[in-house]
Amino acid sequence: MGGTPSRNFERAASGKIVVRGNAAIGESPPVRRLLIAAAIAFLGLLLFMPLALVFRYAFGEGLGAYLAAINEPDARAAIRLTLVAAVIAVPLNTVFGVAASWAITRFNFRGKNVLITLIDLPFAISPVIAGMIFVLLFGARGWLGPWLQEHDLRIIFAAPGIVLATMFVTFPFVARELIPLMQAQGSEEELSALTLGAGGWQIFWRVTLPNIKWGLIYGVILCNARAMGEFGAVSVVSGHIRGHTNTMPLHVEVLYNDYQFTAAFAVASLLAFVAVLTLVVKAAVERRVGSQDP
Repeated sequence: MGGTPSRNFERAASGKIVVRGNAAIGESPPVRRLLIAAAIAFLGLLLFMPLALVFRYAFGEGLGAYLAAINEPDARAAIRLTLVAAVIAVPLNTVFGVAASWAITRFNFRGKNVLITLIDLPFAISPVIAGMIFVLLFGARGWLGPWLQEHDLRIIFAAPGIVLATMFVTFPFVARELIPLMQAQGSEEELSALTLGAGGWQIFWRVTLPNIKWGLIYGVILCNARAMGEFGAVSVVSGHIRGHTNTMPLHVEVLYNDYQFTAAFAVASLLAFVAVLTLVVKAAVERRVGSQDP
């Protein structure tokens, strides 16, 4: 086996094997170009082309028709309700995500595995089923329906039901970003602060939060994007009341079914813009986190 080494492998002075030439199939220029072209074609067909068509049809009848569709009273009500649901759901899920992540990664307690399973539950349950669960709980004929009617409280077919459904489908996002991050970081810095006399809140604000801030921002971004685009669970609990319980995705469906295509794509373009903005911020956060890695 002696003699001159092959052109694909070369033993460096340090003793490590260095790959030269085109040893790996991915190193072959034709194969690399083919894979890149296939990935670009796939993304163009399933992502960029539909996104471009949304904006094309949204502005197909001119800027005036676009602005008229956005300023229509039902559209404004849908935009307002979507923002309200996101503004309520995202901060609450952020608080829950941070608290659950801290408890799971820093303490051992009975029911820890159950809590982890419950956090993943919305990923396993269809959003439509989640909406049906809220109807069975809070609907007129649900378990709590008679009590709610006696006290003149309305959840289903009203804004509270939409907020609850949005919270349910989005609450895993922050926790699922923070749990692996906090497990990887460990608790050495927090224990050091504790031995120096720091209290619980001091440790959280001065040690824990600075270490998890980028993961927290990343989770909040994903949570907000899902909250604004949620359709299935919200559709079940909303009742599709125009101007009252229609969020932006539901309003798009109503307009499209009424053959108001320009108005439907105009509202859809707002959701598309939020999606693009989310990706941009997400990429910026990932790049910032990557630049801080050793």
